[in-house]
Amino acid sequence: MSKLKVGFVGVGLMGLPMVRNIAKKNYPLVVWNRSRKNLKKINKQKIEVCQSIINLPDQCEVIIMMLSNDKVCLEISNKLVKKIKKNQILIDMSSTKQKTAIEIEKKIKSKGGYFLDAPVSGGTLAAKIGKLAIMVGGEKKIFEKTKNLLKSMGSVTHVGKTGSGQVAKLANQAIVGITIGAVSEALILTEAAGADPKAVRKAIKNGFAGSPILEIHGKRILEKDFKPGGKCSTQLKDMKNIIETANTYKIKLPLSEKIKKLYEIIVKEGKSNLDHSALYLLIKKLKKHDSNL
Repeated sequence: MSKLKVGFVGVGLMGLPMVRNIAKKNYPLVVWNRSRKNLKKINKQKIEVCQSIINLPDQCEVIIMMLSNDKVCLEISNKLVKKIKKNQILIDMSSTKQKTAIEIEKKIKSKGGYFLDAPVSGGTLAAKIGKLAIMVGGEKKIFEKTKNLLKSMGSVTHVGKTGSGQVAKLANQAIVGITIGAVSEALILTEAAGADPKAVRKAIKNGFAGSPILEIHGKRILEKDFKPGGKCSTQLKDMKNIIETANTYKIKLPLSEKIKKLYEIIVKEGKSNLDHSALYLLIKKLKKHDSNL
């Protein structure tokens, strides 16, 4: 069976390794990116470069977007929809609001196309090794048609109707943000009490408190290595979307609200481009009089 020809929009921090993994599975691939910088890093023998976004739908069957925020996703989808063809598929792997996914789908469906929202988790490390967790919302038959393509980038799960992928990603990010805070506090407590934080992390990581956050971000914190895998600014965007979605359904998420406030502070301090594990730096310097945060 011939492989789907893929168009990819957004060859950035996450998009570049995702493109490389799709190419490794020998999918015909054409990419577009607003900046030309990362296009110099792709293998031109395996990957075509589209010069104009408006022409991309003419060159592929499936289009994947991996973009920075809702505004950009809406902007790019508005351009793509002008030339989307009947039965063409648009997959948005960016992290957006649920309502953004639903809005994009309506536009694509009006032209006879199909849409999946398929945000990812795992950061740049998982993107590089093709081990992203991919959460997909949309029609099951379209999911089945594109599942093997998505598997080239990681593990794939269909989680429900359109917008459900974004809800799953918000659930993921609530756990990530809150757990980074918990790991930070645990290591700060360890240091303050005079125990060896490296030894404590080793002791507890195979117990009930063990998690990828303790493993990966705990190591980052101990080594003071805050080169971004996932940025503080991105985590803040996700926390805002979590609270907005909670408000839509009239539920209260007090831990997520607290973490959102902390990420707002760290971004205001100019640390938006540090890894989101840099939340540790803020919590470590908080004083007793900051407890009303």
